[in-house]
Amino acid sequence: MAMCDLSVIAIVGPILLIGIVKKNGIMLVDFAQQVEHSEGLTAEESIYQACLMRFRPILMTTMAAPLGGVPMMVGTGVGSEIRQPLGYAIVGGLALSQILTLYTTPVVYIYLDRLQSWIFRKRRKQAASGHTEPLAAERRPETWDAHKPLLR
Repeated sequence: MAMCDLSVIAIVGPILLIGIVKKNGIMLVDFAQQVEHSEGLTAEESIYQACLMRFRPILMTTMAAPLGGVPMMVGTGVGSEIRQPLGYAIVGGLALSQILTLYTTPVVYIYLDRLQSWIFRKRRKQAASGHTEPLAAERRPETWDAHKPLLR
């Protein structure tokens, strides 16, 4: 691997990576939510189904960019010193980000679902116990007291 400078052209690589990784995460979460609501599955089952069903499209779109970046990475000739850092950023970054996306997106989805369930359970308990004081974020600013904590 050659030593490459981080140039303005090379900075385009991480911007490309952010867009592709974001698209992959949205694709997984959107499909998981559709399956969860339409088939009544749990969050774990729905994200598992999303990973199985969306793996091929995610892999196809993610592999198209690095394969297009290989000629930039290994190319020689006039102007190659400008294009090589972009090729390295695309190929290396997408290889790493593909692995991280496929492992972290389901974990974050499950943890956020558990957090949402915990918050709704807490609110239901408060409503069932007759405690009707709104949470701090729901109160109007003029009803805030300086001596009362805003968060419970």
